[in-house]
Amino acid sequence: MGLVYAIANQKGGVGKTTTAVNVAACLALEGRQTLAVDLDPQCNLTVSLGLDRESRPSSYDTLCGEGTIAEAARPAGPDNLWIVPGNRDLAGASVELPELDHFEYRLRDGLGPVRERFHATVLDCPPSLDPITVNALAAADRVIVPVQAEYLALEGLVQFLDTLQTVRRRLNPGLVLTGILITMADERTRLSQDVEHELRDHFNELVLDTVVPRSVRVAEAPSFGAPVVSHAPESRGAQAYRSLAQEVVARG
Repeated sequence: MGLVYAIANQKGGVGKTTTAVNVAACLALEGRQTLAVDLDPQCNLTVSLGLDRESRPSSYDTLCGEGTIAEAARPAGPDNLWIVPGNRDLAGASVELPELDHFEYRLRDGLGPVRERFHATVLDCPPSLDPITVNALAAADRVIVPVQAEYLALEGLVQFLDTLQTVRRRLNPGLVLTGILITMADERTRLSQDVEHELRDHFNELVLDTVVPRSVRVAEAPSFGAPVVSHAPESRGAQAYRSLAQEVVARG
């Protein structure tokens, strides 16, 4: 049975979608059947893989309707990569979900029938601790937490880690934190160096070895509807995400 990875942080702009797209693409390029699920109402993962924000069926239909993951999954460009697209209707899911019985497990139950089909499923979460994110954490086996290499991005990290503990206790005792990922780092600046040092000093082995640099190629790839590992495979950003995918697999 394949593993489900949630890419999550309550703060926006830290590289969650970029990480989800490129980790999924790297795993697919290695020959692993991989599913990317867009759970963010902004639908940036969907757009980053060349689909429209009005795609149907979508993750919204699985969370709040009668649709299934199997019905919504479709090929996403690179061989072995599939996507369950997002839809603008996800903006209302946080209000609709709590009205459903056992709403915290809607995604987990939806993934159940297809987990054996995919070596890995990557969930791109919204930048909040709302019912959609709770669904993702209840469904996931592993969590990767991207953190931008700036001090303001550190705010809320401890709170998010506390939320993981709550989810483990109440909904998903098997949930494992794969690691904290430093993103958008600029090794030329003292700020990036200080933030990385502080993270590694405080969280030790929870901080992943891979550091994703700030990169024009990474930033422009979504406009081409492709992950950076396909758009600019020799770029520093692509190399970092290939290294990250290998590290994630090694951590199990």
